[in-house]
Amino acid sequence: MDLGLTGKRAIVAAASSGLGYAIAEGLAREGCRVAICSRDTGRVKDAAEALRAETGAEVIGSAVDVSDEEAIKTWVTDVSERWGGIDILIPNAGGPTYGAFDDLSSEQWDEAYHLTLKSAIVFASSARPHLERGSAVLFLTSMTARQPVGPLVLSGVYRAGVAMLAKTLADEWASDGIRVNHLIPGRIATERVAHLDAYAADARGISVDEVVAGSSKAIPLGRYGTPGEFASAAVFLVSQAAAYITGATLQVDGGALRGA
Repeated sequence: MDLGLTGKRAIVAAASSGLGYAIAEGLAREGCRVAICSRDTGRVKDAAEALRAETGAEVIGSAVDVSDEEAIKTWVTDVSERWGGIDILIPNAGGPTYGAFDDLSSEQWDEAYHLTLKSAIVFASSARPHLERGSAVLFLTSMTARQPVGPLVLSGVYRAGVAMLAKTLADEWASDGIRVNHLIPGRIATERVAHLDAYAADARGISVDEVVAGSSKAIPLGRYGTPGEFASAAVFLVSQAAAYITGATLQVDGGALRGA
């Protein structure tokens, strides 16, 4: 299937590793020009070099702290001016601090807000002047946007806000031909999930293997997903193959989320 992505200009935030990197790789393989960012200059440089080597695509790597409003605005504007616009926007950010409600400080709530929800808002507002008819925006959240997950209260509260932002923008921007969708990863085998499993193992006094086995048992397909499987869904949703899909929420979770 031709996804119609050749030559499209894509921004993928927080993409030096994990799900962001997998999505950037998928887009690059489909012929997109891809701009990625990370807070770590060395990591994003290495990631961009690896993507260029693996795909032959044009890839720009920039050091950007997505909790910094002005840094986001500058990066989005720079990419748009370099390429003459943006066709695909995928806001993304690393997960906020773990912790139960009673253990979290006011400062941690503020930091998580700027990292998770405020960054999504700023990406959308910064990119809007550069998005034309036929453009696509894809927000990434997590299962916490649908249901509480252990010590991820910060993630749950703010990513639920990102989910509502996606729905709202899908309505408001549809008349201009801009599609906005929302993608939920389940237990995908990333560094972030490995850290969560280690955290759970320590808290419960069991091995990481036992945590993984228990989590896998709760997933109907019986295993964690791969970053590539998640990325395939993301690439489809921003492609021309999904031209009549907007305002949708798709979960890539092996059937773990059972609610409507």
